[in-house]
Amino acid sequence: MSGSSARKVTQSIAVIDIGSNSVRLVVYESLTRSLAPVFNEKTLCGLGREVQTTGLLAADAVQKALASLRRFRALCRVMKVGRVHAIATAACRDATNGPEFIAEAERICGAPIEILSGQREARLSALGVVSGVHRPDGIVGDLGGGSLELVDVRGSRVGSGQTLPLGGLALQDISQKSLKRAERIVKAELSGIAQLAGGRGRTFYAVGGTWRALARIHIIQSGYPLKVMHEYSIPAAEALGFLQRLRRLAASDMLADIETVADARRPLLTYAALVLEYILRIARPKAIVFSTYGVREGLLYEKLPPEQRNQDGLMAAVRVLNQLRSRSPRHADDLIAWSDRLIRVAKVKETADERRLRHAACLLSDIGWRAHPDHRGEQSMDLVINGHFGAISHPDRAFLALSIYYRYAGLNAENEAPQAVRGLVSPHMLERARLLAAIFRVGHLVSAAQPGVLPATQFRSVGRKLQLVLDPRIVDLAADRVGNRFKQLARLLGRSGTIVKR
Repeated sequence: MSGSSARKVTQSIAVIDIGSNSVRLVVYESLTRSLAPVFNEKTLCGLGREVQTTGLLAADAVQKALASLRRFRALCRVMKVGRVHAIATAACRDATNGPEFIAEAERICGAPIEILSGQREARLSALGVVSGVHRPDGIVGDLGGGSLELVDVRGSRVGSGQTLPLGGLALQDISQKSLKRAERIVKAELSGIAQLAGGRGRTFYAVGGTWRALARIHIIQSGYPLKVMHEYSIPAAEALGFLQRLRRLAASDMLADIETVADARRPLLTYAALVLEYILRIARPKAIVFSTYGVREGLLYEKLPPEQRNQDGLMAAVRVLNQLRSRSPRHADDLIAWSDRLIRVAKVKETADERRLRHAACLLSDIGWRAHPDHRGEQSMDLVINGHFGAISHPDRAFLALSIYYRYAGLNAENEAPQAVRGLVSPHMLERARLLAAIFRVGHLVSAAQPGVLPATQFRSVGRKLQLVLDPRIVDLAADRVGNRFKQLARLLGRSGTIVKR
């Protein structure tokens, strides 16, 4: 084995998550600010389906979970995973035979299993949202099979957590599958919860597989153009109507026809909808945002050194893509500085968030070079808009995708981007995406995407004229094609454009 292969093996890290409904293994390439899952598998075991009434993990569920853990241990061995972290949640901490199960599970896994307290689970869920959402502000709710955790989060500050026995399996068990009884239990449990009192006008971050299943149904029914679940957002008023319709479907047994949801999770949808509906009524947030980042991501985020935790999650992710896919990754930093100078000289108004997205777009601006020239725009747009990274809203995702699409496809009307994607951004951001594309088309053409060229140029504003000034040593890089693209860029800025020698 080579030295680089050995390093890769020891860098990989896995999380085994023993939940009340599912048992899951996720293997990540390494412990980093931008987690890259290389393997993800779950088994819906239903460990917590009888805990509330019998106090026990069901015997058949235990055997199914242990069989899955044996496979997970073998997978980790085959994949040569460097480190394995294992956690268990509500069912294992509440069941009287939980310690016996955990002892056997630890023997199989060959690793200690941390049984999370309710507050610890809430904190890790919140940290997952902190790691995956840019500047979150609201209430995190993590609905598992056995419990619901609620915790307030503002930026990187996480409040104290509250845990309630309102997970789908637990609620089904306590109510003896009576929805009317379940509704009374939910109403009683959620009334007076301090974590919900501060939710008005903010965001509710929904974490957990069953809530994600609800979001998937909403995406399909609404014809939403993106299939990315992370940071899918629904206005609270619209969500209430959707949840009420879903409950009516459940009453008429029509939920059984929903093929997008796993059979084992389908019976829990009604309970998940019920809990979410009452949370919205009590907390009165402005919107629900669904997060695929939760306990597992929070656990690994917590293990990062402070300087990595403080990194922007989006910028960390696009830097990885830049390293993997660009012809010369260092050129992207030249492009960032070059576009900074243009924005300053041309006096383009720009917010801090717009500047962040421009820098991210610079790092993504060369990711499509290996594709066929006729398809670089579409393929790059698809890669960005469906990319596995967080800390970015869906409109901002679409903005980045459009910037890279126009960079490759050009700005002519016949090469217009699909309306479904354009419809996700405001008219202002659509024009800004076209401006960034024009910047990239000049910068990459004049430099051939090689580092060290753009620093030998500068911008000059003379009245309504914008000039691109080249050092004598690179003046031969100027040509009609570069000049035409620069004129196009200048027109988007309301200027005329020329290239001159210093």
